[in-house]
Amino acid sequence: MGLAFAVAACGRDGVRAPTPEIAQPSISRADLFGDPVRTGGQLSPRGDMVAFLAPRDGVMNLWVLSVDAMDQARPVTDDRVRGIRSFAWAADGATLLYLQDERGDENFQLYSVDVAGGAPRALTQAGARAEILGVSANDPGGVVIALNQRNAVWADVVRVDVRSGERSVLLRNTGPRGFARFVLDRENRVRLGVRPLEDGSAELVRFDERGRATALFPIPLEDTMSAIPIAFEADGRNFLMLDSTGRDRTALVRVDAETGVKTVIGESARADVVDVWLNPANNAAEAFATEYLRREWRSLNPETQADIEFLDRNLAGDFSIVSRSADNGRWIVVEEGPAIAARSHLYDRNGRRLTLLFRHRPALDQAPLQPMTPVEIEARDGLTLVSYLTLPIGSDANGDARPEEPQPLVVAVHDGPWSRDSYGFNALHQWLANRGYAVLSVNFRGSNGFGKAFLNAGNREWGGRMQEDLLDAVQWAVANGVAQPDRVAIVGAGFGGYTALSGLAGAPDQFRCGASYGAQPNLLSLLDRAPASARDELYARIGDPRTPEGRQLLRDRSPYFRATQIRTPFLLALGARDPRTPRAESDQLALAIRPRGALTYLSFPEEGRDLVRQQNRLSYLAVLEHFLGDCLGGRVEPVGASFEGAAIHVFDGAVNVPGLSAFARRVAPPVVQEAPADAEPGDGAGGALDVFVPGESPGETQN
Repeated sequence: MGLAFAVAACGRDGVRAPTPEIAQPSISRADLFGDPVRTGGQLSPRGDMVAFLAPRDGVMNLWVLSVDAMDQARPVTDDRVRGIRSFAWAADGATLLYLQDERGDENFQLYSVDVAGGAPRALTQAGARAEILGVSANDPGGVVIALNQRNAVWADVVRVDVRSGERSVLLRNTGPRGFARFVLDRENRVRLGVRPLEDGSAELVRFDERGRATALFPIPLEDTMSAIPIAFEADGRNFLMLDSTGRDRTALVRVDAETGVKTVIGESARADVVDVWLNPANNAAEAFATEYLRREWRSLNPETQADIEFLDRNLAGDFSIVSRSADNGRWIVVEEGPAIAARSHLYDRNGRRLTLLFRHRPALDQAPLQPMTPVEIEARDGLTLVSYLTLPIGSDANGDARPEEPQPLVVAVHDGPWSRDSYGFNALHQWLANRGYAVLSVNFRGSNGFGKAFLNAGNREWGGRMQEDLLDAVQWAVANGVAQPDRVAIVGAGFGGYTALSGLAGAPDQFRCGASYGAQPNLLSLLDRAPASARDELYARIGDPRTPEGRQLLRDRSPYFRATQIRTPFLLALGARDPRTPRAESDQLALAIRPRGALTYLSFPEEGRDLVRQQNRLSYLAVLEHFLGDCLGGRVEPVGASFEGAAIHVFDGAVNVPGLSAFARRVAPPVVQEAPADAEPGDGAGGALDVFVPGESPGETQN
């Protein structure tokens, strides 16, 4: 059953709601979600050059410019396929380092390239995952990485020569209880490691000059996500850490590396410390940020206070420092706000001069961007849910942050789940508001930044109280005249996609339709695929499949086993290379949903967890826009060239979007015995989908 059926299925009265008349101009998907014109600026160690990412022949590549000739940028890479997403300067100031995986498989390979020219050099082999741990002025020719080539679970710490590629192992990470995280000092020596323990907790370990490990202090399970060592100060005797042990809100602390004694140097009673400014010359903490409704910076010395005051006076939006020269004399400052698309500035601290480097998306400078309003919503058990609301363009005539009439609502759920939504520019909010929808993003329990009690309130509540928080937010929106009760959609990616599936399976009367990209529908198989280094903590936070009670909880909270309860239109999409989301599970979901509700089912064969290639990203958003237009009645931008160059397989719903039929394919999922119409969920004969689960008998499923 395709999306053509969605027009009748979406409307409770069988009629699609009229598209609202909006006088303001439309904002194109390409301007919001296409590759930025320039982004990711990073200063060279000497502060004389800026490297950044920008399209070259339609693919994101590395470029450089001189600070003395900012209008003369030149490319230094020529990737023709997937593009480059992140990079760093080597300490020699002449080499750039970047990581790239193979079509989304998350095995990131390390490359180096000379700024002066020449082809990139692969410094690690394909099929292994590399992570940059540090570069140092005291070791300008090297980069230290974590590399899982020898052991897929426990990555070794390896120094790589950026010119020759020669490698030397600094620390061999041996199991069964290896280290999941490392901290280097300013000499690029391994000084700290975080060792996961079998109950989900961890311990912080220090290493001496000979690499011998000594436990420094334990990190209880409740603190493992909010107790994070950051960096060693210049003397090598103390390190900085974000720490929540013995307190609820995460503080910035200085720790004696020999004794483990902690001294608090920054804290807030309302929210966690979430960011720190470090002086690149000595790693001294200069300022820290907390974030409740909005991010707030607090200085730790008079000079930095003067910087903050200067930037506040001269920038219209909120700002962040993304790069510094080695002498701390030049910064790259990124400014943005809900109605201000990101722009990067070069800040000369000595002369207090601010120069515009580039606008990331100049096409949005004159776009009708909408304000965002922070709201505090009370959950049914009294927890406060910090949320963010953006209203449809033209709906709030008096500017009171409430529409004059209730609007169709899209609940946009963040991934993670141990992350958060924040105040600022949000392309998804702006897009949906421009199309005629109110948009609400909710920091449900388990989101970070609000103290460890709030974060740990999400333990083993996937699909439980975390899902109830979203339903409570919808009820708030209805009660406060924001949302029309019968025109609410839920969308998300990753964990957000899981909540969309759970919402339609568990509360089908609350949502008119839903959409997910890269959802993990089966918590049992998700944990079975989890890396061994994180598995014990995930058992404690999601559910323990080693016990009968834990397996039942995970089964009950998995929309995979309740998919036949989904009877409203659903858009199901995934990257075929995503190691977390097996294609077979999505096929099973499609088989269960197809007879009962309008289904659109897409797969991107060259993508993984994220839609990296612009063509694929824009094609998915074009489908999502048509899907929501059919369901909620918002206006729809024509497809145009959205599908040109895309690699997409469409198994359901192709006939409902112009141009999508060219990508239609047939899919033959594994055979699953259908249930009688009156069967109850979970009885093995119907209701719930009866499929094979790792560690369980297949039952009646034929595989």
